[in-house]
Amino acid sequence: MTRLITGYAIRRPVVVLLLWAAVLVGGFGVGVGVFERLTADVGGVPGSESDIAQQRLADAPPEPVRITAVVTGRPATDPAVQASAAAAIAEVRTMPGIAEVSDPIPSTTTGQALLISVTLAPGDDETEAAEAAAARLHRIEAPSVVVGGGPISDQEFNSQAQQDVARAEALSMPVVLVLLLLIFGGLVAAGLPLLVAVVGIGGTFGLLYAFSLVSDVSVYAVQVTTMLAVGLAVDYALLMVSRFREERVTAPDVPTAVTRTVATAGRTVLFAGLTVAVALTGLLVFPDPFLRSMGLAGAAVVAVDMLAALTLLPALLVLVGRRIPAAKPRTRVGVFARVAGLVQRRPVLTLLATVGLMGTLAVPVLDLRLSTGDPRLLPTSTQTRQMWDAFGTHFPDRTAPADIVVLASVPATDPELARWQDRVAAVPGVTRVETVPAGPNLTVLRAAPTAPPEEAAAGETVTAIRALPAPFEVVVTGNAARLVDYRQMLADRLPWAILVVVLATLVLLFALTGSILLPIKAVLTNVLSLGAALGVVVWVFQQGHLAGLLGTVRLDSTHLTVPVLVGAIAFGLSVDYEVFLLSRIRERWLAGADPQRAVAEGLQRTGAIVTSAALLLVVVFAGFLVGGFAPVKAIGLGLVLAIALDATVVRMLLVPATMTLLGRYNWSAPGPLRRLHARIELREAEPAPPAPAPALIR
Repeated sequence: MTRLITGYAIRRPVVVLLLWAAVLVGGFGVGVGVFERLTADVGGVPGSESDIAQQRLADAPPEPVRITAVVTGRPATDPAVQASAAAAIAEVRTMPGIAEVSDPIPSTTTGQALLISVTLAPGDDETEAAEAAAARLHRIEAPSVVVGGGPISDQEFNSQAQQDVARAEALSMPVVLVLLLLIFGGLVAAGLPLLVAVVGIGGTFGLLYAFSLVSDVSVYAVQVTTMLAVGLAVDYALLMVSRFREERVTAPDVPTAVTRTVATAGRTVLFAGLTVAVALTGLLVFPDPFLRSMGLAGAAVVAVDMLAALTLLPALLVLVGRRIPAAKPRTRVGVFARVAGLVQRRPVLTLLATVGLMGTLAVPVLDLRLSTGDPRLLPTSTQTRQMWDAFGTHFPDRTAPADIVVLASVPATDPELARWQDRVAAVPGVTRVETVPAGPNLTVLRAAPTAPPEEAAAGETVTAIRALPAPFEVVVTGNAARLVDYRQMLADRLPWAILVVVLATLVLLFALTGSILLPIKAVLTNVLSLGAALGVVVWVFQQGHLAGLLGTVRLDSTHLTVPVLVGAIAFGLSVDYEVFLLSRIRERWLAGADPQRAVAEGLQRTGAIVTSAALLLVVVFAGFLVGGFAPVKAIGLGLVLAIALDATVVRMLLVPATMTLLGRYNWSAPGPLRRLHARIELREAEPAPPAPAPALIR
């Protein structure tokens, strides 16, 4: 199959380069427009009660959009500050697009701040009006003036996404280039993976822009898909170029070496890409548009990287392959074979120690609390975050948990509504209820809860309100209600998503190995490393341990995008490495090596590649730890840990230990499945004669 895909690239390399150049120019030329179409909304469940309520609110007359200014640094009674604020307020009131400006409200908590609220007039020019008003308010004569809310906060989320991508690429790309130079020892060989990565990024932007034309694209999608595009491109190109250097040892003719590379490592890239795509398409099981779009976009990005590795890279190798030196001869017993030998001497002890380590790291997952987040997700340099901090210091009475929004299909004057409102006010966890007419037959009741939306108490309050009998139709929404519906959606759909991903992975790994036990072992070990990575993420971001080192604070919850995205991406990448390792182990076993020796030789042959690929991916994902969004930092940390654990603890310790204990049962399968595998088998190469057994592992 791979020969059919890449044959044309080998025969017509210049044409293939021109086609990919067009993809690159088109992707960056058009795709950057996606930054103007991003949305920060996540966590919706179509068809849920909260979603139905949100749609009804959207059909009702829109609520006023407001921006808020907080003036700090001097006493609220300072005459100079009051005069400057009064002058600014008077000028803002005359601006087009401004409906109302409040008088300055002094802080009763500290006495060191003034609060000014600006209501925007409905219309298409809200952003322009907000920016003009903010510019004038910033000129108030005070040590600090922060303005946030409404279109200003939306713009900050979008610009933060753009800055994070640029910063991550600027930091990670030079480091990746240096590492590639050290790995390959030559500029040409090192530059090829980066070139494929750049093409992958261009293709990613183009795909995201295309998705934005038919669906919402989240601000998080840019960072996540970009890091995935870079990581996989470097991963696949590293494998292909490394195999090309091996083939040059016995095939000095470049086209022949490229053909052999495609027939061996190219098949592995195809298979590995399928496993990552399958893991990401598992997100399609969820009705949440964000997760579904991430699954589609992620799978499409994998397809771009895989296609580039199988077409663009062979074309480049044909053109510049003569400048890439052949690989150096392998030592008979390398460091990875020695590690395997040590593990094989104490497989049970190694198994217990590694599982114990992984389990300990995963314990904080038991405290996982999902939320839609708040301005603490943004860096302290943004106006929105500074506004949040200023409110918490000077106006804590105005930072109550977000309201539970109740929509009653009845006029506000209906006497039954007043009686039902009293029942809502009597629900445990509700402090007050305000009524706002929203139409001739629609009334909004805003119930103020005592607990933040992410806490269980807020969910219990939502459930209690929904359970109240009413003489008219009632639907409940708000952040707490959305979280209740989202958690229920996860509880309903997560088992199906896991089933889809696990079954597909088992089938793909069976096609590779012909074994029943090895695919099951691979799934279990990958779940261990994933659980450990998520446990550390919860420990750092939700519980606040060492959060300051990553430029964030204790968030008390985990953004609802983090666990599912880290799970899908990390699982796919982990199976990637499983494919690299098992294909070589099976090759040595088919060549006649005994099970222990096959494991040691397979680990030795792939150890350097997997370690190098993991190191490069860690650098790529670590670039996003310096970004601004806390969820993206959390995703980056989760993927860094998952990859690092998978390439070290799992591949070097857990896999040799389990395969040693299984022995010849590694490759066992019932007769019908063996015959099926003979027809669908995917082998990386014809087995070579086994090398003499190292004394260490005899």
